[in-house]
Amino acid sequence: MSDKEKFEGLKREMLAENETRYGQEIRQKYGEEKIKASNKQFAGMSEADFDAMQELAARLQELLAEAMATGDAAGEAALAVAALHKQWLSYTWPTYSAEAHRGLAQMYVEDERFTAYYDKASGEGAAAFLRDAIHNYTDK
Repeated sequence: MSDKEKFEGLKREMLAENETRYGQEIRQKYGEEKIKASNKQFAGMSEADFDAMQELAARLQELLAEAMATGDAAGEAALAVAALHKQWLSYTWPTYSAEAHRGLAQMYVEDERFTAYYDKASGEGAAAFLRDAIHNYTDK
């Protein structure tokens, strides 16, 4: 099996796992067309873009922890994190809107799965800080 075939298999596996875990839920929240478009964009992602997305996600967590240390969700560091988050979303979101970004950020706080993920990676309160940073970013 070639590396390209392995990578394509990995993407199919990730999409299938996401579908199994969240498929019904995300369709109820966002609708069939948005999910199809997002899945299509992910499936068409190059290996270089996939690697860049993963690296960006790791960097986002590091910078989120640093921004949290400032205590200012409207400060320069926090706004930079929100901008990186928007960039990260662009890998799987066919279109961007500030309203959708704000909604996702709110979900990070309301859904314990996302709160646990961000808080574990960047420190307690990270999900709420990220939400606030995204809200401040999208207000500008």
